[in-house]
Amino acid sequence: MSILQSILLGALQGLAEFLPISSSGHLAIAQKLFGLEDLPLLFDVFLHLATLCAVVLFFWKKIWKLLCTFARLVFRRPAPDGISDAEEKNSRSYILAVILTTLVTGVIGIAVEKLLPSLSIKFVCAGFIVTAGLLIISAIIAKRQKLQKAEGSEKKAPSKVQALIIGLAQGFGTLPGISRSGSTIAGALSCGVNRQVAGEYSFIASIPAILGAFILEAKDLGEVSSSIGIAPVVVGCITAFAVGYLSLALLMKIIKKGKLEWFACYLIPAGILGLLFL
Repeated sequence: MSILQSILLGALQGLAEFLPISSSGHLAIAQKLFGLEDLPLLFDVFLHLATLCAVVLFFWKKIWKLLCTFARLVFRRPAPDGISDAEEKNSRSYILAVILTTLVTGVIGIAVEKLLPSLSIKFVCAGFIVTAGLLIISAIIAKRQKLQKAEGSEKKAPSKVQALIIGLAQGFGTLPGISRSGSTIAGALSCGVNRQVAGEYSFIASIPAILGAFILEAKDLGEVSSSIGIAPVVVGCITAFAVGYLSLALLMKIIKKGKLEWFACYLIPAGILGLLFL
């Protein structure tokens, strides 16, 4: 793989990981067009780790707050002055929600890997159309929510039931062609989570899922360095991080406006063209 190809794949990963258009699906199509179908899966995981770093940087204040709350919970320390009991309780609920979401996603993700180890490009393209449908349906449901309810739940962590539903949606997003961010946000909006919380939670809940995928594929680390080379991996990851951070900032603005269904205008034609010509 050339440096230029690694830059293009990294940029595609950074763009598609956060915009609800399926990074895994676009990487699969790009690798087919570049003749790189034999790339180790760990290369894709490295690109996901790079965009994960963008998530950590973008939401570092929220993540630090959750880590501090988790540490106090483990060591049974009271919350410091300036943090109310309600805030501490909400942070603990947020942590529990992430754990529940991760468990459900993990079970589904492992099942998908075992039962559907390799899917055709046609399936990926069909997944684009499914993702478009999810975005449209979630937009309709979200718009039907009462404004008062949405404002009242702005800072509220997802409930246990909502966390399980989001976990199912994120697990569904492990299928190639199905956007993880799109399905997760759609699942959150559909069960009544506020738009801003849905976007933030979708990406924070992706952290343990991506780390878990990296651990599972770490056995192929030697294969990546020998078959691809260190330089293309590093360049691709840097590109994915930079483009990913910008894409994440853009998507959070789009989520606040409630315009996720815009991406269906791209996904549906892309899926149809892929089904016809790939």
